[in-house]
Amino acid sequence: MREPAGNLPADVTSFVGRRREITLTKRLLAESRVVTLTGPGGVGKTRLAMRVAGNMRRSFRDKAWCVGLEDVRDGSLVVDAVIEQLAIGVPSAGEDLDTVVEQLKNREMLLVLDNCEHVVDDVALLVDAVVRWCPGVRVLATSRQSLGVAGEATMVVPPLQVPDIEHLPPPEAYEQFASVRLFIDRARAAVPEFEVTTDNATALMRLCYHLDGNPLAIELAAVRLRSLSLQQLEERLAERYDLLTEGRRGAPARQQTLRALIDWSYELASEQDRLAWARMSVFSGTFDLAAAEHVASNGLTGSDVLGAIHSLVDKSVLLREEDGGEVRFRLPHALREYGQDKLEEFGELTAIRQRHLTWFSDLAGRFAADWIGPDQVAWMQRLRKEQGNLRTALQNAAADPETAGTALGMATDLWQYWVIRGLNGEARHWLEQVLANTPREVPERVRALRVSAWFALLHGDLDNVQSILEQATVLATQRGEEAEKPYLALVRGLTAFADNDTARAATLVEDALGQFRKRESLAGELFALFGLGMIKGLDESAETGLALLAEGIRLSSEHGELYWQSYALWASAQIEAQHGDLERADAAAKKALRLQWQLDNRLGIAFSIDTLARIAQQQGKYDRAARLFGAAASVWDVVRATPGFWARFAADHDEHQAQTRTALGEEAFQEAFDRGRGRQLSVQQIVDFALEVKRHSRVRTEENVHPMPLTRRERQIADLVARGNTNKEIAENLVIAQRTVEGHVQNILTKLDFSSRAQIAGWVTAQRTASEASDTVPR
Repeated sequence: MREPAGNLPADVTSFVGRRREITLTKRLLAESRVVTLTGPGGVGKTRLAMRVAGNMRRSFRDKAWCVGLEDVRDGSLVVDAVIEQLAIGVPSAGEDLDTVVEQLKNREMLLVLDNCEHVVDDVALLVDAVVRWCPGVRVLATSRQSLGVAGEATMVVPPLQVPDIEHLPPPEAYEQFASVRLFIDRARAAVPEFEVTTDNATALMRLCYHLDGNPLAIELAAVRLRSLSLQQLEERLAERYDLLTEGRRGAPARQQTLRALIDWSYELASEQDRLAWARMSVFSGTFDLAAAEHVASNGLTGSDVLGAIHSLVDKSVLLREEDGGEVRFRLPHALREYGQDKLEEFGELTAIRQRHLTWFSDLAGRFAADWIGPDQVAWMQRLRKEQGNLRTALQNAAADPETAGTALGMATDLWQYWVIRGLNGEARHWLEQVLANTPREVPERVRALRVSAWFALLHGDLDNVQSILEQATVLATQRGEEAEKPYLALVRGLTAFADNDTARAATLVEDALGQFRKRESLAGELFALFGLGMIKGLDESAETGLALLAEGIRLSSEHGELYWQSYALWASAQIEAQHGDLERADAAAKKALRLQWQLDNRLGIAFSIDTLARIAQQQGKYDRAARLFGAAASVWDVVRATPGFWARFAADHDEHQAQTRTALGEEAFQEAFDRGRGRQLSVQQIVDFALEVKRHSRVRTEENVHPMPLTRRERQIADLVARGNTNKEIAENLVIAQRTVEGHVQNILTKLDFSSRAQIAGWVTAQRTASEASDTVPR
């Protein structure tokens, strides 16, 4: 779960060198709203950006946030990726830049956009809008080319400093070069006993010269020390590059070097390893062993693939990652692109992409078939890890008329996943794209139209819902697809309820429930029991509605199902609150929220917190109610929804929020509302407050995460710098020498890795904000 300090990934290896580049990038960010780090693959653009963002995040009230775009292959999904990874959203049925602008316009943050080159035009449109309308946001991008937006400052990330091959320093002076220090660090990781001596230091420096200071090249070469001495490695690389440079005069030297090293790594691999490398390049993000065995085993056995994976991990071609006892693998971006080139050379690209599609479409199908059961939490965790692969499979399938039907089925199978992850806009994108590209006779079409209508309803796009349902109904009737008819009636009924037509809603959903029971469709029955119980309980008979919901809760519990159980509990809370049994309402809403939190169901969380706010208002707990309304607003934003999408809930929400405002008064209400909506709070903290979970330890703040680096006297001087005092004024205030103050200020700049007094002031302000936030976090 994201912490309040942003979402920057933690360093997993040491960071070497780049002090000049860090300082220059900071200076550019102080002068320009957009800074793009450019350079060839493997030169370290991402690591530099993350280090700069980590150093500067205290200077921004809302810290630093990173959006990785490597796995976003379709430029139209750039905005969705930003919204998802930043956990922001606005109540809008549209999918445009206004979504991002609306949420960022009042924020003060550093936004890192990583790996932009393949979607550079769409990123440029996004950045241009952010710069125009979000004055507190600065953008740090990494790309192999500049974005081309107004006001952009670019910095070419150079290779690490290397020795001059013609004028090598004495052997004992090797550590002055960052490239050499990085090689030593990575060499010791590969071969712990590695040591630099007077005998091999010269070979080491020559080797780093041949590697052109490219960090990825250095990392790939260092692992070769497992089988070669430093001198052998240097000799072979020198020969290799001399030959390859002659053959690639048109390419930049650094690209020649990286390509040459990857070529060399590839040629040193066995034929089986090469084939596995090329085939595994179709994966996006990380993948597990089972997927690799399926995709790469065309003519290879499972043992062959496993052996190749072991070998490629050992050669640092594949990266191994372990999370919760599960091992997954990833190809670095440059090696993935190289593998895809080889796969195309082999004439296997289409066939291996088809195997990838088969694996992940089958995964989506198993998810849909197994969803009603005890493994919902595990399924959500698994699909979240596979999201990059799911997107890649959909993208490849949607682009080919022969596989568009598979893409349609896949997008439809994943509808519960899209809903829970709050990716309603992405779901609509895939469904609309593939529906437009598939012929009318595709078997999945009716179900896809029905699911598309459901997502339109979740966006409050009621006009579109009716149009889509009409298409689906006509097609279902023509085809005789009886199994889809109750689902169409159910969506039509819930649309009527959202539009405040209760009588029609009850009739349609009751008819759907009867058909589901006749067909023994448990998934449909749970869906309909929730819908009908909510409709009847809120507008006809509380007793009837609660009985229907209780039946849904019983059935869900018997099958270990959480999703519909949580919604039935939430609807029960709404009904109990409406009829005055606030104790039962509070208990039901909190139980619903616990289940929704297990699934990370943000839409459900928003509904439940909103209901708990209404209950608190009815209990006379007005401060808690206002804070809960603010907390709910934060989560509504994340899923890009609002109670206003559904007329029946909009009136109820507005009424109780208005009563809370009246009871507290405008100023007190707004103060409590803003505390609940505080941007320093994570969703975990919001849920804890709503559930009235008392934590014995203070919430982690930036101070807790990073121990205070300054001494007491330095902190005192930093505070005075933040107030705008000069060194002379500080000296007079503290009755110490001005030279002593100057020394302290320089120490502060060094410890915090800052270059200006303004940055010290920003850091002090951020420390105060974090401290105040920890005092106001609900406990």
